[in-house]
Amino acid sequence: MRIEREKKTIRHMIEIHCRGRHDTSGALCADCRQLMDYAMRRIDGCPYRDGKPACGRCPVHCYAPAMREQVRAVMRYAGPRMLIFHPILAVMHFADELGKAPKRDAGK
Repeated sequence: MRIEREKKTIRHMIEIHCRGRHDTSGALCADCRQLMDYAMRRIDGCPYRDGKPACGRCPVHCYAPAMREQVRAVMRYAGPRMLIFHPILAVMHFADELGKAPKRDAGK
């Protein structure tokens, strides 16, 4: 459940970012599609599964540094807009950010 909500949240954030920054409507641009595919693979491979913390609070860095910067840029742009377009997901994501980070070996 937690993993699916995380995927839904990042999917909506990337869509908002792509629409606003790359002036797309409907389908994602190639760069955002690549970022989305990468993020979905990383989330699917999370060692914490449904005990997954918000990525920013996680002791395991699953994203390559360049991709992490792209996701941060997406979140900076889409985060505030999530309150308008997807308020429940935004509040739940914020609550996840406040949660306690697990120990590094807890997901094994």
